[in-house]
Amino acid sequence: MKGVEFAMFRFFETLVHPYPSGEPKTPPRGLLAFLHYYSRPVLPLLGVMSLLTALVSVAEVVFFSYMGDLVDWLSNAERENFFAEHGASLASMALMIVVGFPLLILLQSLLTHQSIFGNYPMIGRWLAHRHILRQSMAFFQDEFAGRVSQKVMQTALAIRETVMKLTNLFVYVVVYFTGAMFLVGSADPWLMLPLVVWLAGYIGIMVIFVPRLRRVSMAQADARAQMTGRIVDSYTNIQTIKLFADSLREQAYARDAMDTFMQTVHRQMRLVTLMTVTLTVLNSLLLASVAGIAIMAWYFSFISLGVIAVAIALVMRIRFMSDWILWEVAGLFENIGTVQDGINTIAQTPAITDQPNAKELMVPRGEIRFEQLHFHYGKVRDDECHPRVIEDLSLTIQPGEKVGIIGRSGAGKSTLANLLLRFYDLETGHILIDGQDIVEVTQESLRRQIGMVTQDTSLLHRSIRDNIRYGSPHATDEQVMEAARRAHADVFLDTLSDPQGRRGLDAHVGERGVKLSGGQRQRIAIARVLLKNAPILVLDEATSALDSEVEAAIQEQLYALMKGKSVLAIAHRLSTIAMLDRLVVMDRGRIIETGTHEELLRRDGLYAALWKRQSGGFLGEDVGNAADTEKTIVDEA
Repeated sequence: MKGVEFAMFRFFETLVHPYPSGEPKTPPRGLLAFLHYYSRPVLPLLGVMSLLTALVSVAEVVFFSYMGDLVDWLSNAERENFFAEHGASLASMALMIVVGFPLLILLQSLLTHQSIFGNYPMIGRWLAHRHILRQSMAFFQDEFAGRVSQKVMQTALAIRETVMKLTNLFVYVVVYFTGAMFLVGSADPWLMLPLVVWLAGYIGIMVIFVPRLRRVSMAQADARAQMTGRIVDSYTNIQTIKLFADSLREQAYARDAMDTFMQTVHRQMRLVTLMTVTLTVLNSLLLASVAGIAIMAWYFSFISLGVIAVAIALVMRIRFMSDWILWEVAGLFENIGTVQDGINTIAQTPAITDQPNAKELMVPRGEIRFEQLHFHYGKVRDDECHPRVIEDLSLTIQPGEKVGIIGRSGAGKSTLANLLLRFYDLETGHILIDGQDIVEVTQESLRRQIGMVTQDTSLLHRSIRDNIRYGSPHATDEQVMEAARRAHADVFLDTLSDPQGRRGLDAHVGERGVKLSGGQRQRIAIARVLLKNAPILVLDEATSALDSEVEAAIQEQLYALMKGKSVLAIAHRLSTIAMLDRLVVMDRGRIIETGTHEELLRRDGLYAALWKRQSGGFLGEDVGNAADTEKTIVDEA
């Protein structure tokens, strides 16, 4: 029996695939088009569900009609002949009530709950999440991560609720109310009058209250997302909050968002109270008027007792339905508000997209050419106050050449690396890798060919193994461990554990790697790049979080990793890049000096001034000796 039950549930659960394949697209911004975009996989089943809902509505009206007939039969029939005259009708109705109607409800429930209810919002989450992942870095810099995730989760559920409420309400109300009107009208047309008047009043209530509820719900959805975003922001930056010991200000920051949310709640509840009282008065008038007309019609022998029973029962049913319908309509518009709010976030076209004919990037040599780049993060340009971050920059890195980028903070060094990775699109100019414009290749193939270690290393809240293997998903455990050893991360792996008892490579590192020190995170990031082994290497303060002893040990591996690769290394600690093939000095988005360490010192320009300020580098080592040591390491590698 359990096997049959499981097979039945499993059949309906697999009628809809919750993870549609194909490339994600930007959803349309119109409400109906947006709903249709995320509903396409379930539209056939929604049609079948609507048909079943209509049949349920018809069955309920037939039950009321039969109840009226039964009252008339019982009031007029003789006991001796009752079953002979009405036994067949009683048996058929009993069969319909006991067998037919439950089977109809079973089929409707299986389709609704097994096929649609769980799969439908997952389709929305899956498609929206994949689309959000394609957004540019600027998108995530302008949004709270918690706010975006809240929008994805809320909107997916709201899409399901909106579409299902629309279909259920429309079908159920139209079929049921039409059947009720026909049933009482066929007995006495005057009984239709209170229903028509009630319907007009009911529509009036919805016209008055529902749009107001919709506006409040939209404001509430936005306030809820804002509140969630602030709370998540606090938890994400809990170390900063505790470091500055200002929990009262943080509480005030969260409470401000909570107060805004509560204001929308109070506005909503006021409308709900007024709407409930108004509807109760309208329903009471309907019951009194239908009962009065029915009793008078019976008094003058226009209708039978069965019609009175049907009319009163239908009115009582409509009274209960009216509360349900009004709340469903209010909930419908609340969900519509949530969907419309979600559209503003989810339906944004990615700022960085692949061209329709984009190809895979191939890097047989590793030549990088920056040709007349201009870039200023989309800000309005003012030559004196707001110069471009990158201004008419041209630079060629030969295959296998190691180039260091130096400059004051804000000179445009990290921006140059971000443009190479195409986190942003240029205003003018071109970046070419082995003659291929990075705009004409796929973003994923571009970033697969570049290994990067940044100074602000954040890890995924997964295991150490998963974090190291992220750049090379098919690497074996032996290769992962070898990369960890080369990055000197193996020295602390045995000490790591998490609350679930996982240890070593299996230990989870916490959100953004918060359970590890800065140096430990950087070593994991270096291990990840070592394992990736891409032909182009970008180092943005790659060893900034390491102490001198560990840095010296890891640099041996970095120099070995650099062999045969084109390298772009950014550093404030000049000793870490002084021995590269060529140094490029940037200032205010331009290249102002270029040459080897010795050449730039002899030129006595900005580089020489920065070098003198660092007193020969933070490591305090002799440049000539360092050069010999590092050259030996590279040659031996």
